[in-house]
Amino acid sequence: MTELSDFNPSRLILARQRRSFTMKLLADRAGLSSKLISLYESGSQSPTSESLTAIARELNFPIQFFLGKDIEPPTGENASFRSFSRMTSGQRDAALAAGGIAYLFSDWVDKEFNLPSPRIPDCSGMDPEAAAMVVRSEWLLGHAPVKNMVHLLESKGVRVFSLAEETNQVNAFSCWRRGTTPFVFLNTQKSAEASRFDAAHELGHLVLHRHGENKGKEVEAEANSFASALLMPRESVLAYASCCRTIADIVKAKKYWNVSAMALVYRLHKVDLLSEWTYRDLCVELSKKGARTSEIDPSPRETSQVLQKVLSFTRDSGKTLHAVAAELSLTQSELTPILFGLAPVSLPGRQDALAVPRKGANLRLV
Repeated sequence: MTELSDFNPSRLILARQRRSFTMKLLADRAGLSSKLISLYESGSQSPTSESLTAIARELNFPIQFFLGKDIEPPTGENASFRSFSRMTSGQRDAALAAGGIAYLFSDWVDKEFNLPSPRIPDCSGMDPEAAAMVVRSEWLLGHAPVKNMVHLLESKGVRVFSLAEETNQVNAFSCWRRGTTPFVFLNTQKSAEASRFDAAHELGHLVLHRHGENKGKEVEAEANSFASALLMPRESVLAYASCCRTIADIVKAKKYWNVSAMALVYRLHKVDLLSEWTYRDLCVELSKKGARTSEIDPSPRETSQVLQKVLSFTRDSGKTLHAVAAELSLTQSELTPILFGLAPVSLPGRQDALAVPRKGANLRLV
C-alpha cells in the first residue's frame, strides 16, 4: 500500500465540502476513521492508493482530481452572500466549493479565449445611489434600462456562473479572485427578474465593498440600494412611472425596466412617487397575488454570451464537454451545475460535441 506523493489535501477538502459531507460521514462511507480523514486534510499524512480510491468513489470525483495543484476556492471571508444569515455552514461551504470548480473551468476558458479585462469602478465608501450613477456614467448607460445584466457584467470582465443549488437559501454570491478578477454566482433556478436583481446586487458588492467588510445587514442594504438605483434610475422612474397607482400599472411598467413588481413598487416609494399608505396597500395586494414567491407575467431568463460562445466554439471543433471535464480531472456532471441556466448543456449521460477553439480566440460581446 504505497502513499501518493502528489496528493493535494486542499482538493480533498473542496470535494468533501462540495458534497456537503462531514469528515465523519466521509470516513464512515469510505470505511476509514475520522482521524485518518483529518490527517489527510491537514496534510500530515498522504492516503494510500486504496484509501484514495475509496474516498474518490464516495465523493464521485476522479482520483486524478486529488493530485492536482491548489485551486484556492472562494472563502467565507472574501465572498459576499445574499441571505447569509439563513444559510447553514454546509450550504455555504458547498456553494464556495462550486466556486472552486468554476475557477478551474474559468482558467481553462482564459487559456483558450481572450475575454474582456475587468473594468469595475471602485466606489468604496460612496453612497449606493451615487455609486450606481457613477457606474452608469463610466459604462455609458445613460438612464436607459439595462437590457441584459449578465451580458453587461460579462462585457466588463466579470465572470458569471450558475450556482444551481437546490435551495432558496443560497441566492447568489460574488468575490474578487486574487483581488483582480471579479466573479458573480447566480442561483439560476429563481425567476428571471430575481436573478437580474441578484446580479445587480452582487455588482454592488464588487463596486462598494471591494476593500472592506462585505457582510451584515448594513452592507446588504447598501447593495440592495445600489441594485435598485442601477436597474431603475431615479430620472427614468420619475419620467416613465409617475402615474403608477394600481397593480395593473405596476405590472405594465415593470416590463420597461425588466424588474419584479415588488422591486418596482419599492423603488416608486423610495423616489417619493408613492405615499406610505399606497405603498403598503400595493405590497399587500401583490402578496395576495403571490408576487413574493413567483413573478407576475415573468420575463425570459437571461443567459450568458461568454459561456454560450465558448460552448459553441468548442462544439464546432468536435470536442465534448465530457472531454473538457476530463482535462480538468472532473466529471461532466461537475461542470453542468455551474453552466446550468446560463448556457445550453446536456445531461451528464449525453456527450454532445463541444469544440476546442484555437488558442487565443476572441469573444466579441455585443
